[in-house]
Amino acid sequence: MKFSASQSVAGLVLALSCTSVAFAQGALTTPAQKAGYAVGANIGGGLAGQGLKQDLDMAALVQGIQDAMAGGEMKLTVEEMQSSIEALSATVQARQQAEMEKQAQAAKEFLTKNATAPGVKTTASGLQYLPLTESKDASAPKPKETDTVKVHYHGTLVDGTVFDSSVERGEPISFPLNGVIPGWTEGLQLMNVGDKYRFFIPAELGYGAQGAGPIPPNSTLIFEVELLAIEPPQANGAAQ
Repeated sequence: MKFSASQSVAGLVLALSCTSVAFAQGALTTPAQKAGYAVGANIGGGLAGQGLKQDLDMAALVQGIQDAMAGGEMKLTVEEMQSSIEALSATVQARQQAEMEKQAQAAKEFLTKNATAPGVKTTASGLQYLPLTESKDASAPKPKETDTVKVHYHGTLVDGTVFDSSVERGEPISFPLNGVIPGWTEGLQLMNVGDKYRFFIPAELGYGAQGAGPIPPNSTLIFEVELLAIEPPQANGAAQ
């Protein structure tokens, strides 16, 4: 469920009704109870994920559901409910904006400090990298943007949280270099096959202000990447 100020009162009441009715059940034995709980858990998780949990008075929420389901007189007018929903939306948006700004400032401070760490280099785009292991073969090739590469990698946030890792999965991955985030596209072209680098990727070269999955908005990404191979093109000339 996507919450917004333009969401209708009826729609919000229905969604919250599903959540509360499901959680109000006792033993979940009948198909209707189990289905209601599953729908309620799904919607409730969505509301919590949007930061609404701390803004909703549960007693009042349950009362509103009961009144709406009873079909009698409501304690607030439609206009009052709409105004309350709009105020709630504004509160949540302001909190999210403040959190994004806080994350952006923390990322800026991290990168500024990290740029002075021994061995760390910074490119014109703001990408930072640290060679960890360099190939013993001086003639080892570097990939081009149009190449497909095979790598092992381990990705974390600056606090050490792992969000993706082929190393932990125990299986390297191949991908077209021009089909990934800009920080990877640029960074891998600095490497020779056999090199292992650590990349510090600012948000503008990663997933930006929107984030992605487990990666919060405005996140600096840290990757340890080992370039295993540049894969040959397929017979028809396309990269694998």
